[in-house]
Amino acid sequence: MVKIKNVVSDSPAGRIGIMPEDYLITVNGVEVNDVLDYMFYTAETSVNIGILRNDRKLDFHVEKDEYDDLGLEFDTFLMDKKQSCRNKCVFCFIDQMPPAMRETLYFKDDDTRLSFLQGNYVTLTNLNQSDIDRIIKMKLNMNVSVHTTNPELRVKMMHNRFAGEKLKYIYQLAENGISLNCQIVCCPDLNDGDELRRTLSDLGGLMPNISSMAVVPVGLTKYRDGLYPLKCFTPERASETIDIIAEFQEIFLEKYGTRTVFPSDEFFLIADRKLPPVEYYEDFPQYENGVGMFRSLIDEFTTALDTAECKDKERHISIATGYSAYKIIKHLTEKVMKKFPLLRCDVWRIRNDFFGETITVSGLITATDLISQLNGKNLGETLLISQSMLMNGSPVFLDDLTVEDVEKSLDVKIKSVSNDGYELLDAIMGTNC
Repeated sequence: MVKIKNVVSDSPAGRIGIMPEDYLITVNGVEVNDVLDYMFYTAETSVNIGILRNDRKLDFHVEKDEYDDLGLEFDTFLMDKKQSCRNKCVFCFIDQMPPAMRETLYFKDDDTRLSFLQGNYVTLTNLNQSDIDRIIKMKLNMNVSVHTTNPELRVKMMHNRFAGEKLKYIYQLAENGISLNCQIVCCPDLNDGDELRRTLSDLGGLMPNISSMAVVPVGLTKYRDGLYPLKCFTPERASETIDIIAEFQEIFLEKYGTRTVFPSDEFFLIADRKLPPVEYYEDFPQYENGVGMFRSLIDEFTTALDTAECKDKERHISIATGYSAYKIIKHLTEKVMKKFPLLRCDVWRIRNDFFGETITVSGLITATDLISQLNGKNLGETLLISQSMLMNGSPVFLDDLTVEDVEKSLDVKIKSVSNDGYELLDAIMGTNC
């Protein structure tokens, strides 16, 4: 039973007399508890709706087009509270956060509904058999954080005594035709090497319902007092991991016509190995996990630059980036300046003092580090930053300072740019083109 906050005017629900403050009880005789129930059971063309109004049970019927929304709005998108994580993973980034940040940054999400609706990765450890049955009935494709298929090791890594037992749900979902995208956060001396081989072999046995797998290196901040003693990947260990993944890519490619498993870009950067060509990434199924982002950026940028034209006008701008992307961004800007000599683009490599120097990605750069390291520098007319530095498209950095705060401190206009080569070139060249 869920309280209705609002009814959209001239919607199917509004036309039949459902009102705000009513409680939605059932749809087509099935109890509705959250957004998945609501979306699944209201998709039909003929819908019976059970409503509670002032302690009276009322029944409504509506005919509508398939998948048309009824027009009901609730207090939250999920129609109830987010499900939090019950694990204490040894690699959890939230456990490595500095103190005194905004409260929402410490919330650990492990909500299966958000996996289907927004692409979040979930561990399945807070589910029971009835939850799995619902996923299968609704045919909900899922994104699953696997990490290892060794039950004992999964218990150790996730610090949850049920984590190994819940692996059975992955097999059950795959065997019932649910498509799974899988994530493996790889930690040296824990789930890399032969343990990684075991995981890839086990998941490979569930293909083709394992749609894709991403292997990403663990990220370690300086705030790890009292936590499990993890190590960062060395170039040698990163290179070894890439080679292990390549072994399975060849097997999967021959058997299924797809590589299926991919290392994140960070492995190639750590190992100082050349990024693969665009064909390697197929349809970029794990793009949001950092797989192929740099290759996509480079190819888009190069294509855009080939046909770009610019007026004979001087322009000076800067780009702030993390250590991992520095060489790539520097290389791209050198190509631009070679073609357009009147354009000057300085690339500033920002050290992550806020989280620690082992964090090298641009998305975790804070305003505090931008201000402290760029103060007094000649940044030109505009400073470009990655859109990933800002919170959900807002003008706020992780440390709660804003774009305006940085602009005032550095006396420069800031422009955020997405991971898109065309957009990056446009931002570098500005209105000169």
